[in-house]
Amino acid sequence: MSGSLQRAVALTAAFVLLVAVGWTVLRPAGQYRVTAFFDETVGLYPGSDVRVLGIAIGTIDDVVPLGDRVRVEMSIDEDYDVPADADAIILAPSLVSDRYVQLSPVYDGGAAMEDGAEIPLDRTAIPVELDAVYGALDELSAALGPTGANANGALSDLVDVGAANLEGNGDELNRTLTGFSQAVETLAENRDDLFGSLENLQTFTSALATIDAQVGQFNDNMAAVADLLEGERADLQEAVALLSDALGDVAGFVRDNTALLTTNVDRLADVTLVLVQQRAKLAEVLDVAPAALSNLARAYNPDFGTLDTRDNGLGSLNAEVVVCGLLAQAGRIELQLPLPLPDLTGPLRDTVQDVCSRLLSGDADANGTVDDLNGNGVPDYEELRDALLGGGGGGGGGGGGGILPGLPPVLPAGAP
Repeated sequence: MSGSLQRAVALTAAFVLLVAVGWTVLRPAGQYRVTAFFDETVGLYPGSDVRVLGIAIGTIDDVVPLGDRVRVEMSIDEDYDVPADADAIILAPSLVSDRYVQLSPVYDGGAAMEDGAEIPLDRTAIPVELDAVYGALDELSAALGPTGANANGALSDLVDVGAANLEGNGDELNRTLTGFSQAVETLAENRDDLFGSLENLQTFTSALATIDAQVGQFNDNMAAVADLLEGERADLQEAVALLSDALGDVAGFVRDNTALLTTNVDRLADVTLVLVQQRAKLAEVLDVAPAALSNLARAYNPDFGTLDTRDNGLGSLNAEVVVCGLLAQAGRIELQLPLPLPDLTGPLRDTVQDVCSRLLSGDADANGTVDDLNGNGVPDYEELRDALLGGGGGGGGGGGGGILPGLPPVLPAGAP
C-alpha cells in the first residue's frame, strides 16, 4: 500500500471518529432519536412537533425525500417512553396549519424504543388530502350525473321512487332502524357466545370431515331410501288414506263410547292398583313361573297325550301310616267358626294317638309279642289294614295277608 493511500485511509478514519465524538458531545442532552418512513409528508417540516395524545414529547429534526418514500428524523425527550412497536401518524389539526407526527399507542409497560429505532412504512399513515377528497367527490358526481348513470334519468327515477315509498313511513323506518340497532347491540353483547357457537360449528364440520366416507355412505343410504319411497308412492298414499279412515273410525268409536271407555279406564285403574298392591306376589310368580312351565313341558307325554305326574299328597304309601293318619286326622279337627258347639273330637285325640302307636308296633296289648287274637298266623294290624282298605283274603280262615299294590306281601308267621 502506498504512503498516499495510507494517509487517505487514516484521514477518513479520523474524520469519522471526529464526527462521532462531535455528535456525542453536541447531541442535545436528555433525548433519543427515532426515524420514521412515510409515503409523503405534505405540511411537515423540521421543527414540527412529535406528540402522544396531543402532548408534545419531541420535535422533527429533518425531512429527507428518498424517491418513493420520505425519511423523517425525530428527537424525543428521554422522559417519555414509546412502545417499541408504536405507529407514527401525520395529523393536521386544521385545514391550514403545520402538521405533526402522532405516536400511538401510549406506553404502558414492556419494550420501549431506544436511540436509533426505526418505524417502517407499514406502521405509518398519512391523512387524506383535501384535493383527493374533492377529486373523489367530483368523480362520483360525474358517474351519477347526466353523463353517467343518470344519462336516461335512471338515478332520478330511483330517487323519485324511493321518496314515494318512504313518504309517510318515517315512523316505521325509524322503528326498523331502532330494531336493527338493538339487534346489532345484542349481537355485540353476546359476541362471546356467538363466536363460541361458530367455534363449535367449526369443530363439528371438522369432525364431519374426518368421517367423510361414513357421511357419504349415509347420504347414499338416504338417497336409496328416498328412491324406495318414490317407488312405493302409490302404496304409501293408499296406506295414509287407510290410516286416515282408521283414525276417523277410532275417533267415532271413542266419541260414541266415551262413557264405557271412562268406566273401563276407571276399572283398569282399580286393576292396576291391585297389581301394585300385590307386586311382591307377582314378583314371586314371575320367579317360579319359568321353572313351573319348564316342569309342565317335561311332564307332558306326547305318545299318550297325558301329563305324567306323581300325586304325593298322601305322603307315605305305607298302609299302616295311612290308616292311622286318617284316624288321627279326625282327632285334630279344629272348628274355626265361633259356633256355640262343643269340640266332639277332643276326647278322641289321646286315645287315637295311643292306639295307633301300639297298632303300628304290632303289639296292641303291650305284652311283648305280635298280636294274633284269632290264631290264624296273620298279625292283627294287617287284618285291620285289609278290612279298612279292602284287601283280598287268604291264609287261615281270617282272610289276612292283603296288601296295597306295590308293597311286598306279608306272610304268616312261620311260613317259608
